[in-house]
Amino acid sequence: MHLGTLVRSMTSKEGDHERATYNMKTGWRPDPTLIHPAIGSILCHQSKDNLEIPRHISIQSGQWPSRGGYLGSQYDPFQLGDPKDPLPNLRSSVVGKQFQQRIDDLEILEKGFRKGRVSNLDSDKTLHSISTQRAVKMMSSEQIKAFDIDQETQTTREPFGNTPFGRGCLAAVRLIEQGVTCVEIELSGWDSHIENDALQAGRCSILDPAMASLIRLLKDRDLLSSTVVLCTGEFGRTPRINIADGRDHWPNGFSSVIFGGPFRSGYVHGQTTHELIESADDPLKGVKDPVRIEDLHATLLHAFGIDPSIESITPIGRPMAVSQGSIIKELLDS
Repeated sequence: MHLGTLVRSMTSKEGDHERATYNMKTGWRPDPTLIHPAIGSILCHQSKDNLEIPRHISIQSGQWPSRGGYLGSQYDPFQLGDPKDPLPNLRSSVVGKQFQQRIDDLEILEKGFRKGRVSNLDSDKTLHSISTQRAVKMMSSEQIKAFDIDQETQTTREPFGNTPFGRGCLAAVRLIEQGVTCVEIELSGWDSHIENDALQAGRCSILDPAMASLIRLLKDRDLLSSTVVLCTGEFGRTPRINIADGRDHWPNGFSSVIFGGPFRSGYVHGQTTHELIESADDPLKGVKDPVRIEDLHATLLHAFGIDPSIESITPIGRPMAVSQGSIIKELLDS
């Protein structure tokens, strides 16, 4: 059994779903002047590989998907639904010379489109033409088999559970094994304003076997030491049950768990106490060793060998650090 790092003292200033989701995915609070890249986009921007399939993938993406932000739409994740379904648009309606003729005809249009436009990716190519070339290469790549969970035996598939989330976790192992940089799998339905216990139990019955199987298979395939798995929500739930037997939004103290990579195994960081319930005047009262979302991001980036203070330049020439947080060294082995 592999034990993860449990952070019991996560804190945030965002209690709205959309804003808090943005905050958790990017490490930044929403800013009307700028769209920040998700952490997967930063990891792809700061690394290179020779993959013929997307390096940043989102499975069962919710209504607020991750984005490449100021790094550009080429760092948006490739989105797919239930992995049991085949990837769409991989088969061309025409083949052979007719397919190649259409690609050649498209290049004629691209020449006119390129005039007066400068790409920051390639001096003689637009992002549109680059995306087209990548799509064509992906269509004929052997690497797309990584998306096909039916390649796995029934013995391997069954423990993940017969759910889209479970199949997403299995697909994630196959994609990481192929060399994909970041895979995000979402499981919605945790907003338990009414009947909290029953709703959370239902969600946990999907999450628990899938997560346990994900960690086990990564370990069995010798991938866990080079992979970081983060399981978290955008905020927590109120310590008190409301009149409808539910629990409401609570960003003042909640938990996240991290497995793999350089993170400590079997370590519990921070805690919340009963004082937190009455601490509306001081959100950190009753939270021991608080970890802000930006600190979590800085620590994750550091775990991948990326300096959180490095700057990227936005399209308007504005220098932006990839993180504003501090590294929580206690979470790491060294």
